[in-house]
Amino acid sequence: MSEPLPGPKRKNPLARTQQPLLPPAIRSRAAHGLTLAAAEGRFAIQRCAACNSFAYPPRDACPHCLSDRLPFVEAPSSGVLAALTTIQVSGDSYFRERMPWRTGIVTMDCGPQVIAHVHGDCIEGEPVRLSLQLDRSGHAVMFANPVSRTPDMQDDLQWREMAADPRDRRILISDGRNPVGQALARSLVRAGARTVFVGVADRWKPFPAEQSLRELAGVEIVPLEMTDERSVADLAADIGAKVDILVNTADHIRPGHIFDGATTLHMADAMNATLFGTMRLARAFAPVMIARGADGHHGAAAWVNILSVYALANLPAMGSLSVSHAACLSLSHWLRTELAQGGVKLLNAFAGPLDTEWFQALPPPKLAPAVLADAVVDGLRRGIEEVYVGDVANDITARLAANPKALEREIGQ
Repeated sequence: MSEPLPGPKRKNPLARTQQPLLPPAIRSRAAHGLTLAAAEGRFAIQRCAACNSFAYPPRDACPHCLSDRLPFVEAPSSGVLAALTTIQVSGDSYFRERMPWRTGIVTMDCGPQVIAHVHGDCIEGEPVRLSLQLDRSGHAVMFANPVSRTPDMQDDLQWREMAADPRDRRILISDGRNPVGQALARSLVRAGARTVFVGVADRWKPFPAEQSLRELAGVEIVPLEMTDERSVADLAADIGAKVDILVNTADHIRPGHIFDGATTLHMADAMNATLFGTMRLARAFAPVMIARGADGHHGAAAWVNILSVYALANLPAMGSLSVSHAACLSLSHWLRTELAQGGVKLLNAFAGPLDTEWFQALPPPKLAPAVLADAVVDGLRRGIEEVYVGDVANDITARLAANPKALEREIGQ
C-alpha cells in the first residue's frame, strides 16, 4: 500500500542544490514509435501486418515471420506480473540517487513479455495494467500499475518520476483575466495544489471573476504583464524559485482577414502577447525550473502551454490566432528541449473554439474553459506531452493525419 507523501519541507538555503540527472536516453529509431504513443497517453506496440503477432521491444523485423511490416497499433495493456525484483544498487547516476527501485517482468495477455518499472502496490503473480510513460529523459518506458485504484497510489515515488501531479505543488498561471486561467485556478485547487499564483495585468482594473478567485483557498493574485519585460522579471525574482509548474495561458484573439487594414497591427499585438510573451516567461522562469528539476519529490515538474488547435491548421476567420499559436507551438518544441536538461516536462494542450465572447461567431461545438482545465490537470497527472481537448480538436488532428490537403481546403470554406 502506498504511503501518503508528506508535503514539501522548507528548503535549507545553505544546502547545496542537487544537479538534475537524467535516466539513460539512448533509443533506436524504431523505439520512437513508443515515444509518440506515450506523449499522447496511448498504449501502442508493434504488430506484424503479415502474421498478426505483437512484438516487443521495438524492432525492424517480426521475430515470428521476419516480415518488415511492423506498424505501431493500439494494443491490450493487461498482463500478469510474472516476476518482481527490487534493485538496491545501480551503476547509473540517476538511479543510484533513487534506490531502491522496483522492476519486473510482465507477461502481456497479447503475447510479449516486457521488462517494466513497477508500482509499489503491484503484487507478484497478480494482474497488472501496463502504460507507456515518458521518463525524465523524455523517452517512453513501460510502467506496471495495479488493475484497480489503491489509496494514495499517485504518491508512489517511482510514479511521481513519470508524472507531474499538481498535488502539493506551487503553480503559476500567467493570465488570470483569461477565462481559461480562471477555470485552471479552480481545477488546480481541487487537485490539491499547495499554492496557485494567478498573474493579472493592470491590477488596478477590476474584472468579473476577481472576487471569486480571491476567495479560493491557496490562490494568490500576483502582478504579471507578459508584454512588459520588467514585469515578468520582477515576478520571477519574487516567486521564480517557488514555481513547480507554470501554466502559460497567454492569448490575444482578434478575428479578421489578411487584407483588412488593421490585420498587421492585430498580428503584431498577437505575437507580442503570445510568442514574445512566452519567450519572456521562458527566459525569466525556465532556468530556475531546470535547476530545480532535482529538488526533491516536490521540485519543478512541468511547463504547460494552452494552444489553439488552429495552430495545426489555419482557420482564415481567425488567421492571426492561428499564425501566432503556430509560432508558439514551434517555440514550445525548442523550449521542451531546453527544459529536458532538468527533467522538466512540457505539455501542449490543444483546444478547439472556446465558449467565450471572442469565438461567438463560430458555430458549435464549443469547449467550456472548465473542461479544458480538467483535461490539463489530467494530462499533468498522467505525465503526457500532448493533449487534444474537445470534439473539434480531436476531429482536426484525425483529419490532419488522414489527409492534410483535404483539411486545408475544407477548413477554409
